Amino acid sequence: MVQGVSWIGVRAEEVTALSGFFEDVLGLRLALKKNDFHVFDAPNGDRVEVFGPRGPQPGYQFQTNSVMVGFSVSDLDTSRARLVAAGVELLGDPERRSSWQHFRGPDGLVYELNERKRPPMAI
Repeated sequence: MVQGVSWIGVRAEEVTALSGFFEDVLGLRLALKKNDFHVFDAPNGDRVEVFGPRGPQPGYQFQTNSVMVGFSVSDLDTSRARLVAAGVELLGDPERRSSWQHFRGPDGLVYELNERKRPPMAI
């Protein structure tokens, strides 16, 4: 089911400081900067998103953890069905435009499935 880790979401009080570190020190490319939400792309297409206090995240997303991992899957609907069959709690509705679904792991933390078919973002 899982093909890799393709997305990391990070909650940060100081978005500018963390974003500067990701861009200037780690060398990630800034793809989108919108208020308290910054998106970075790695050369292989993996993505890191920084969510500030006024970012677009749903309330539950960082309620239990400040870092979220997104697992890449080839088919979101099939993967969602597998989670449901295993008794996993899905959080919210699937985001069809970007092809992702949040879920709660057995450790109580929030994770994400994402079907990779996105082109790189442009600022």
